[in-house]
Amino acid sequence: MRRALRTHPDDARGPVTRIEVEIDRRRPAALAIAYELTGRIEDLRVPPPAPPARTDGLWRHTCFEAFVRPAQGEGYLEFNFSPSGRWAAYRFSGYRAGMAPVEELSPPRIELTASAAALTLRAVMDLAPLPELAAAEAWRLGLSAVIEDTAGFISHWALAHPPGKPDFHHADGFACQVRAPEDA
Repeated sequence: MRRALRTHPDDARGPVTRIEVEIDRRRPAALAIAYELTGRIEDLRVPPPAPPARTDGLWRHTCFEAFVRPAQGEGYLEFNFSPSGRWAAYRFSGYRAGMAPVEELSPPRIELTASAAALTLRAVMDLAPLPELAAAEAWRLGLSAVIEDTAGFISHWALAHPPGKPDFHHADGFACQVRAPEDA
């Protein structure tokens, strides 16, 4: 399934013209996401490649994010994927409440490809160790991106934006539902 992200209405136009996300839930507890960004890639501040490692604060610079929660309940997970290969995963008990690092996951597989007009980040995660997701037939997703340009300006992209300042944790942002595969 493919979805387009929208820039926050308060953000000025920058070098990015479009971000689309391809979502694939291949197995009941596996998620593959490809963020495809088009625009003037040379005008983006993209972190250089680094060894894959769990890293906090990735959202302060160019970063792609996925918020995942079971169709029922208030708890959710946040995943951050940097073009550098760094990543982070957090668990929340409710809206911005009870934040804790997710320790039981293997590192996601992150791949980056870029050209003068496009940048694609692919992330593949095995979510089977997470009981709140492994048992859920349907997940709600909030997909987003924080994009920094070479002047240091940050733009905020998401499936949906609630009123007010950018807030990827808001329930309105969980605007996509994916179900477990029928043949699983």
